[in-house]
Formats: sequence, structure tokens, C-alpha cells
Amino acid sequence: MKFTHLVEINDPLNPLIDPLTRDQLWRGLVLRAEKPLAFVPYLDKCNILDRSTLSISRELHYGELVVHDRVTFLPQEQVRYHVPQQKDIPASSLTMTIEEPQADVFYVRFEYDDGATEEADTAEAFYNEFRRSAYQESDIDTIRTIRQMAGEGRLDGPPASND
Repeated sequence: MKFTHLVEINDPLNPLIDPLTRDQLWRGLVLRAEKPLAFVPYLDKCNILDRSTLSISRELHYGELVVHDRVTFLPQEQVRYHVPQQKDIPASSLTMTIEEPQADVFYVRFEYDDGATEEADTAEAFYNEFRRSAYQESDIDTIRTIRQMAGEGRLDGPPASND
């Protein structure tokens, strides 16, 4: 299943929403990768196995299920999660890209790809609708959490590269 959607971050016509800076948004997206327990309520534990300037390898524990993935960073623009095929889990990816169609108006594009063929997607169409809805709600929650962190001053500081 391939699924893409946008979440609006700053709406200049809505004075009730505090705008986020690109740096705050970036820091929040990176924090989601580095400290996912703050964003994923059903995750039990996350171990960072390897870290470089532009990527991290993680081990995620969901009860008895352990998933390994790699997160790569294109600073201030994109965070990409890649889950390689492992045991009963097929390869998949999630890409979060910051888009700025005009100055200080941000969106985050969420792109999911579970590697399934078109035929498999057709066969799973009913369930894929539920997945799309769950992904979209999770992504909206991610932005809500980032907004909350920004409001608490947890995303402020000097410009971030990928920290």
C-alpha cells in the first residue's frame, strides 16, 4: 500500500494556532525518531543501536515483537524511516518531508510504502482504508505532540542540524 497525505502546520488565516518555525518542526520530527516513546503510546522500549550525523539504527519493542529500523535525516527537510524485511515483517518505509509553499507556511507530507504490489493492495483494499485512517490519525497526533513540545519550550534553542 502506498499512501500519501499532508498535515498543515501553519495557517496564517487562523490566529488561534501558534505558528511553528521550521527549526521547531524539524526538532520535533527528529525527536520522534530519537525518542519515539513520547509519540507512540503502544511502544514499550526503543534502543538506539547506532548513530551517525545523518542516521540512526533502532530496535523497537512492542511487547514480544522486536522491530529493527534505520532512520535517515536530510537536515531541515526530511526524515525517512526504513524497516528492512525481517521474520514475518515485510520491508516498508515512511518519509516525512517538510514543505513550504510560501514563507513560513509549512506542511508535512507523510508518505507510506509497505512494498505491496497493486494486486495485493486491491485484495486488501478494505483493510487498507483502516490503515490509512490509522496512519493519518497517528500523523496528526505527531504534529499535536510537536506543537505541545514547542509550547513548553522543549524545541527551542540554536538552529538544529539533525539533533
